[in-house]
Amino acid sequence: MNHLEKEKLTHEELVRQLDYDPLTGIFIRKISNNQSVKIGEIAGYKNSEGYIAIRVNTTQYKAHRLAWFYVYCYFPENDIDHIDRVKHNNRISNLREVSRSCNIKNAGNRKDNKSGVKGVTFSKRDRYWTAMIAINQKTKNLGTFKDFDDAVCCRLAVEQCLNWEGCDSCSPAYQYVKNHVRKISIAVGSSKDVLKKIKSEEVIELNE
Repeated sequence: MNHLEKEKLTHEELVRQLDYDPLTGIFIRKISNNQSVKIGEIAGYKNSEGYIAIRVNTTQYKAHRLAWFYVYCYFPENDIDHIDRVKHNNRISNLREVSRSCNIKNAGNRKDNKSGVKGVTFSKRDRYWTAMIAINQKTKNLGTFKDFDDAVCCRLAVEQCLNWEGCDSCSPAYQYVKNHVRKISIAVGSSKDVLKKIKSEEVIELNE
């Protein structure tokens, strides 16, 4: 959606047509523009991406962006992130305005992830776990481990050292460590050494 499309919809027009409940994240129709729209019905549908889409006049909007506009009276310039990663959960407490890079960090596990933790994979041939992380759109290898817990702890430690806490509040690595792991200190220490190496590589790249 471009800026011209945003400018077509005023806050007054949005409030005139829709009611929004910030506790449920649901929009309700207040007026009927045609026979297919009934007053009092829930507005929108779940699109192929899993987001709720709502048509207002002739333009279709994603409901989470409308929710932000409804409550704060402005369309966000940045992305709107679903904190719990549930794309149709449009409660205002579940939404936050973030940069594109932060939004990407808060993505869940890929569909082909088999370990249950983002950035941790297993090599059947070599029989070890590898921890990885993406920094500035480049994948960094954090090391190989015989023990899955050590690989997860390494991934989590580097996430936290890179200040991902605010961007990846539902980190699979964090959730795993919280629920299953107690031997964190050794992995954290080795992960800080890995992070120093990563940062030194970034300095070299910038100077090249």
